[in-house]
Amino acid sequence: MSFKSPVYQILSVPIEKIEPNTYNPNAVAPPEMKLLYDSIKEDGYTMPIVCYHDGERDRYIIVDGFHRYRVMLEHRDIYEREGGMLPVSVIDKPLDHRMASTIRHNRARGSHDVDLMSNIIKELHELGRSDDWISKHLGMDRDEILRLKQLTGLMSLFRDVDFGEAWQPVEDTTYDLDFLDSLDTPEDDTADTPTETPLLV
Repeated sequence: MSFKSPVYQILSVPIEKIEPNTYNPNAVAPPEMKLLYDSIKEDGYTMPIVCYHDGERDRYIIVDGFHRYRVMLEHRDIYEREGGMLPVSVIDKPLDHRMASTIRHNRARGSHDVDLMSNIIKELHELGRSDDWISKHLGMDRDEILRLKQLTGLMSLFRDVDFGEAWQPVEDTTYDLDFLDSLDTPEDDTADTPTETPLLV
């Protein structure tokens, strides 16, 4: 069976059946939100919302397109014009792959909330995903993953990290004891014999 992209099977879904996910780290500033509203007002919805269908509850969980969803939710003129329906393409993937899909959709636009990103790394590790998996599926390098782990403060996230030695002991060190003795009782250049240095307290 050949693969068919979800975009060829767009559904018209009532907005009441659509829910945001709990992990989306993409933030859009108010000026960009206004621009998105203006774009949808002038051109209509040109891209579908990407969702996962929860069959048990008959709800569509957003993977990508939260801000397009927000525009309809917050603007009655858009809601009424569209009859309260949003175009949706459905992907059927488990949670960890949906989280990775959300990040991939978002990385090229908007800005990521650092706290939410670090929570995603934490959740993926709790789902058993390694740093290599995260790097491959989220497009992050290992340094970025490490920085996000550090924000969570959970030691369990560092099991895949190879730390270097903070210091190494110096071996076979020898000291010139005669030199050290000379520091303890310095000689007086004007006398033939050493004099004691008074102790300053």
